[in-house]
Amino acid sequence: MATRDITAQEFNDTINGNDIVLVDFWASWCAPCRAFAPTFSASSEKHPDIVYAKVDTEAEQQLAAAADIRSIPTLMAFKKGKLVFNQAGALPAAALEDLIQQVKDFDIDAAIAAQDNGQS
Repeated sequence: MATRDITAQEFNDTINGNDIVLVDFWASWCAPCRAFAPTFSASSEKHPDIVYAKVDTEAEQQLAAAADIRSIPTLMAFKKGKLVFNQAGALPAAALEDLIQQVKDFDIDAAIAAQDNGQS
C-alpha cells in the first residue's frame, strides 16, 4: 500500500478507523524529510496491513500545532487509535522495521486495561 497524504479533517478518522497507523509529519523544504520519504514509502510496500499517512506541516499548520510538532520529520505510530510512538528525526530503514514490529507486538488492550486499573 502506498503512502497517503491526510488533512486535519481526515486525521482522527484515519487513526481511529485503522488498527495501525504511522504518520510522517514533514515539509517540502526539509532535507531530512525528503531523505526519509523513500524509506517510509518502501516500508509501506512491505506492510499493506498498516496505514502510512503523511502530513504536510506547511499545508496543515493547525494540525501540526495540535500534534505538538516541534521538529520535522516527526514519526508517530498509533495502534487502535492510541499514540504508542512519537519521535522526531528520520529513522533508518532497519530502525523503522524494528519499530513496526514493536508496534505490531505491543498489546494495546493490556496497556489500556493496566492504565484503567491504575486510575481506580
